[in-house]
Amino acid sequence: MALVVFLRGVNVGGHKTFRPKQLAEQLKHLGCVNIGAAGTFVIRKRVTQARLRKEISARLPFECKIAICEGRDIINLIGKAPFGDKPCESDVTRFVSVLLSRPARLPVAPLRWPDTGQWLVRVRAVEGRFIVGEYRRNMKTISYLGALDKRFGQAATTRNWNTFDAIAKQLSI
Repeated sequence: MALVVFLRGVNVGGHKTFRPKQLAEQLKHLGCVNIGAAGTFVIRKRVTQARLRKEISARLPFECKIAICEGRDIINLIGKAPFGDKPCESDVTRFVSVLLSRPARLPVAPLRWPDTGQWLVRVRAVEGRFIVGEYRRNMKTISYLGALDKRFGQAATTRNWNTFDAIAKQLSI
């Protein structure tokens, strides 16, 4: 089964910038497909996670944290339809945060930030390494998304649900 790579904290605010399309070209021997500009890749050929991590790290001009998942785990997550079939509100974005590794203990969902008043970030479900939630477009949202790292005890990298749909399409080709 294919692997999916999520780079953490790249191409954000002018820091740790690179061209994902060029990296995908350098990894074409692994059947690499670039998904967007945030450092998300589908690797179609068989390779160990250790070798893949080493190849990516050697080609980046900076150090970064790398999450690698089995494609079947993403297909399973999509199949669970964690958001149901209802469209979301216009000021809400659906997301999945990927933990860099499986934590020993998971908090129980649902979770929300802030604790009182209108929520800006809410976690609907936790599925293995995947934190599934929604956020409102607001200046304070980024700090609450950062709270996921603290709450789960390790780093996570966040992608829009649409990115997961794009990943699923590549995995089904």
